[in-house]
Amino acid sequence: MEQKKSWFSRLKEGLGKTNSWFAGLFGGDRINEEFYEELEEAMILADMGMETAEKLLEELKVAVRRDKLSARDEAKAALCALIADAVRHDTAFLADRGPCVVLIVGVNGVGKTTTIGKLAHLYHTRGRRPMIAAADTFRAAAAEQLGEWARRADCPMVRHGEGADPAAVVFDAIASYRAKGCDLLFVDTAGRLHNKKNLMNELNKIRRVIARELPDTPCEVLLVLDATTGQNATAQAKAFLETCELTGVVLTKLDGTAKGGVTVQIHDTLNVPVRFIGVGEGIDDLQWFDADEFAKALL
Repeated sequence: MEQKKSWFSRLKEGLGKTNSWFAGLFGGDRINEEFYEELEEAMILADMGMETAEKLLEELKVAVRRDKLSARDEAKAALCALIADAVRHDTAFLADRGPCVVLIVGVNGVGKTTTIGKLAHLYHTRGRRPMIAAADTFRAAAAEQLGEWARRADCPMVRHGEGADPAAVVFDAIASYRAKGCDLLFVDTAGRLHNKKNLMNELNKIRRVIARELPDTPCEVLLVLDATTGQNATAQAKAFLETCELTGVVLTKLDGTAKGGVTVQIHDTLNVPVRFIGVGEGIDDLQWFDADEFAKALL
């Protein structure tokens, strides 16, 4: 329980910019039109986007009328529940249930490499046996950086030379995954979107290798997004959704500079669940996403 309190504290601190905006709105004054206008402005400033903010506000007004709420602290509790419901998902993350291949996608600079290391560490500390495939062979020093994170996570890694065929890296990683008795394979992929066709072809080739070599093992595709980029993160998510079959999002850098509301917008507009969130640079600063904790920290 203490660990969970510590994590919630870090999350709340990471969302400090956003919850400071909301804090002044929920005093003792009664609920009125001015309150709704200020609340909508705060939600938009928090990077929820106009459409999502308007939708949440209308749902809040319905709840206020239905439950005969009169105080702003009551409205805060109602909004907290609505935000939690907006980002909640009922589909299980398959890596939590057993052997799984997890493809990690995202543009360069969002924290993709560090996220893979943190994910490997997260599962390793819970008794799983992860392996990493360094299949981003186009970015200089990508494998070196990933190798350092693999070392910190005490996790084996398979790599080839720069410019090698990413699918060949995955093929060899699967062979090693089997030989070492691993039960999770995290696959780093090239972080570029300027040529969607090449990226899609590369990912499809990797998926074919996985399907052929591990036909009974499910595959998740996680998109890593930098929360500090705000609306640009949503645009990236839309672009990757067109390119590959995303099954989830990892939101990084919720460390005090990000606004956090983009989490709500991504789930609401794209229907892609947020699976993990990161609040700092440390190897322990990545955890499973909890809708209720997030909503409380946000407000």
